[in-house]
Amino acid sequence: MSKKAIFLCGPTAVGKTEVAIKLAEWLNTEIISFDSRQFFKELKIGAAPPSIEEQQRIPHHLIGHLSVEKDYNAGDFEQEALQRMENLFQKHDSIILVGGSGFYMKALTEGFDHMPDTDVELRTALNQQYLHKGLQPLQEELLEKDPDYYAKVDRKNPQRLIRALEVIRSTGKPYSSFRKSYKAERPFRSIKIGLELPRPELYQRINKRVEVMVARGLEDEARSLLKHRNTNSLQTVGYKEFFQYFDGELKREEAVSEIQKNTRRYAKRQMTWFKRDPEISWFSPHNMAAIHSHLVRIWDQD
Repeated sequence: MSKKAIFLCGPTAVGKTEVAIKLAEWLNTEIISFDSRQFFKELKIGAAPPSIEEQQRIPHHLIGHLSVEKDYNAGDFEQEALQRMENLFQKHDSIILVGGSGFYMKALTEGFDHMPDTDVELRTALNQQYLHKGLQPLQEELLEKDPDYYAKVDRKNPQRLIRALEVIRSTGKPYSSFRKSYKAERPFRSIKIGLELPRPELYQRINKRVEVMVARGLEDEARSLLKHRNTNSLQTVGYKEFFQYFDGELKREEAVSEIQKNTRRYAKRQMTWFKRDPEISWFSPHNMAAIHSHLVRIWDQD
């Protein structure tokens, strides 16, 4: 029987953590996160990592193992996660991987395009440009210098735009020229399961989750990270809105409302990314029986 990596994906707040834990308990296995925000130990509230109780139910890997000061990209993740998977496959036939970062899931299932090294000061300058002038100048520069990648990239994702422009400015070549077109071979079978909910229900869950985060102290967490605001890990929903509040650009209630709105927009972009993948089978997080049946059929065919 081949080793199986079960990728559980979907938008933020859809219920991936609980489904992943139930699957891991059913399969007597462990969980690896591919959520790019949950890698950072300082983001205890805003990244919504599994709780201590949830992590006690099932061992979780690649959660809170980095500092926000650490530069960490999809290539770094690919290498670290593949090594962790190799170790886990020595004692489990199947493992669960869960997250909402489609780019990081793709790094594991298909391989990552290894890019040339770039200057940290250049990244800082691009982050500053984004903070002060927004997305539009980044989008316009990318359109001018690499229209092929511009047509494919999530143009609302500042990290993707900044990473591409880093490479373009450093090398003088289009970012797309470094991207490969073949899939890497993996020593495991990838099974992709997507979770989705009707949009009104998902948006209600997002709004409620933000309210709970704020009640738990998201504002104080963001304030404690102000000195790191230019790092890649903090160019993200939940922190940049509070930074704007601290700068006097937003009122507090406006910041909270913006977090809710931007999180809903982020969830929509996540679904757009995942829906492009024909290998993902979609289920409601409320229907564990259907997910079990789907996996049993795959096991029977192996």
